[in-house]
Amino acid sequence: MSGALPPESVQQTIREAVVDGMPQAVAELSRLVRIPSVSWDGFDPAHVQASAEAVAELLRGLGVFEEVRIERAARPSGEPGQPAVLARRAARNGRPTVLLYAHHDVQPPGDDAAWDSPPFEPTLRGDRLYGRGAADDKAGVIAHVAAIRALTAAVGDPDLGIACFIEGEEEFGSTSFTDFITTFRDELAADVIVVADSDNWDVDTPAITVALRGNVTLRLTVSTLAHASHSGMFGGAVPDAMLAAIRLLDTLWDADGAVAVRGLTSRAAEVPEISDAQLREDTGLLDGVVPIGRGPALDRLWNQPSITVTGIDAPSVRAASNTLTPSVSVKLSVRVAPGHRAADAWQAVREHLEANAPFGAVLAFDDVVTGEPFLVDTSAPAFGLAKSALEAGFGAPVVETGVGGSIPFIAELVEVFPEAQILVTGVEDPDTRAHSPNESLHLGVLRRAATSEAILLAALDGRA
Repeated sequence: MSGALPPESVQQTIREAVVDGMPQAVAELSRLVRIPSVSWDGFDPAHVQASAEAVAELLRGLGVFEEVRIERAARPSGEPGQPAVLARRAARNGRPTVLLYAHHDVQPPGDDAAWDSPPFEPTLRGDRLYGRGAADDKAGVIAHVAAIRALTAAVGDPDLGIACFIEGEEEFGSTSFTDFITTFRDELAADVIVVADSDNWDVDTPAITVALRGNVTLRLTVSTLAHASHSGMFGGAVPDAMLAAIRLLDTLWDADGAVAVRGLTSRAAEVPEISDAQLREDTGLLDGVVPIGRGPALDRLWNQPSITVTGIDAPSVRAASNTLTPSVSVKLSVRVAPGHRAADAWQAVREHLEANAPFGAVLAFDDVVTGEPFLVDTSAPAFGLAKSALEAGFGAPVVETGVGGSIPFIAELVEVFPEAQILVTGVEDPDTRAHSPNESLHLGVLRRAATSEAILLAALDGRA
């Protein structure tokens, strides 16, 4: 594997090719955005199929792949997952193979009234293209396409092996991912894997993700009574489930909001500085509301565990009656620090809840799902090469970042392809608002990301 970037003349050809191809890339991205490829149950799966076919057409049009096809794999239930696009060309003359990953499915749009323009009508305002999936992650698909076009413009027909895996249900939990990568292991096998599904430090500064938190999600049901009872007749003598649930949940955090569960570990690592004012601006924290936790803000987001109550099943205010509630269910989302096994985190949380159940409340645990955290091997040759390529493509030093969210399938890639060097890049920026109304892509970031990836591919090809 080459350890150096291609000559400056090749890099310049790549830059020019990406710039010249931007109108086509934006048009192709707009076409993809118009397809409402929501992969969640309850949405029309025909749109996801149409999106897969559009992506397959784009990859075939590049003229570099020996085969492009749409495949499905099985979910744990045995039902087929959403369609994914698989493409491959074999390496020649001893060159390595790179696997390019992105996903073509999107989140539901939410409330259309919260959008400044229709969510599935791509709209250009200034330097940003707005629409659901414009950034997450159809821009990742287009970044791969634009990078391959620029590569062939600079070196002709490369010797580099290239595979593409454009998933169709990442936003629905990648439920068929494990079966897909094992079923099609030979077609996906690669020396380097580029996952284009993360973000950058800002629109001018590239980032490469080195750490991802894992996750544990579960439904906790707290019960104290066999049936509802009159709150006036029995209140104050017997505990209702809401009281028990509130008291129990409060034990999960210290007074400052830091996680108080023994056994949930943190990762020791240096982080860049951001101010509380920046955190407030990025998150919409209301005036007078203070941040929670201890330590630098990014350390809390990247390297420490967190616990969030994301849902409660209980009588609504409108439907409330004067009764003691017998059972309350809550959905817990636990983010696991890099370096800590998700199974161990789940065990720590369960033991804490059982040890702190007030009034002898009966606890039940259901729908437990775990996803492993991930640490990039920053000593791998491809990592250094990717940093150099990003700096060449953006014209700015790379920031090594963590991500507070989870991408559990990356740990699965490590398990199935233990020898592969995995790189986590992206085309998003702090103003992207992925998953939210008014999601958008900064076109300058798309151009610089595609340029960087093309330079990396040319370096891996090693002939220039």
